[in-house]
Amino acid sequence: MSDHLLSMDEMKQVDDYLDRGFKIHNVYENLSGMFVEFERQEEEVCLQIQTAEARKYFAAKLQEQTQL
Repeated sequence: MSDHLLSMDEMKQVDDYLDRGFKIHNVYENLSGMFVEFERQEEEVCLQIQTAEARKYFAAKLQEQTQL
């Protein structure tokens, strides 16, 4: 899969979780990428973000969440 398509898929996943009412619980990075933990009530999911474009997109979404 091309980097562009992977970026678009990762950005869509971030939006999907936020649209479904998940909140950002924890974020950490390592050499394999960025890992974002979302939680909603008793449910928790972890999303791995590998592309730089999707990481930038997530950073913008994180700033939006903290300003609310």
